[in-house]
Amino acid sequence: MLIAGNWKMYKTASETEAFCVALRERLAGFDGVDVAVCPPFTSLAAAVGSLAGTDIAVGAQNVHWESEGAFTGEVSAPMLRELGVYGAIVGHSERRQLFGDTDEDVARRTRAALDAGLSVIACVGETEAERESGETEAVLRRQVSVLEPHENLVIAYEPVWAIGTGKTATAPICQIAHGFIHTLIDVPVIYGGSVKPENAAELLGLANVEGALVGGASLDVESFAAICEAGAAV
Repeated sequence: MLIAGNWKMYKTASETEAFCVALRERLAGFDGVDVAVCPPFTSLAAAVGSLAGTDIAVGAQNVHWESEGAFTGEVSAPMLRELGVYGAIVGHSERRQLFGDTDEDVARRTRAALDAGLSVIACVGETEAERESGETEAVLRRQVSVLEPHENLVIAYEPVWAIGTGKTATAPICQIAHGFIHTLIDVPVIYGGSVKPENAAELLGLANVEGALVGGASLDVESFAAICEAGAAV
């Protein structure tokens, strides 16, 4: 089981260092789940340094498909590897909606990261309008179709209507979606969408749910640690 924290555009390098020092103390001797934090690019080095010697991994929130070139504002997989970063999130709904990432962009980012030896959390999920119009399976099929099974690939099912809204997919919705994704690709599938300590045990205890990609609740040491502990108790 994987519990990964997506910090989005929060925490400076100094704030990241303080958080990671506190987290390593809070989870000292902790076992049972794989734990990762995904800070902004400017805080990656601080996180890697602060978590050195622990089992807590550091991931990036995005990665470009080229190893170098004239791509202002982008960061490549080799750059991340040299920092000591273990993997990257790709295809988050905010990247798709706000920055125009297409399914093919997600596929190229994923392939480049995996080929460079990074692990990948590839995000998929439908909007509220797509769910209401009965398009959930079609959307998931399209998004997953560009990905290929790999030992270092994890899919994160993140219904767009549950990200940052406080809404959470019900147990039946979560189970059905995860079960469907498993019919499309043979990799672990984790859930993301308003995961917090109050609902973590229920969500992580569902069949076909193999972890969580945590947003806002990962910004606080105690709440993130509580979710990790909920995962270990499943």
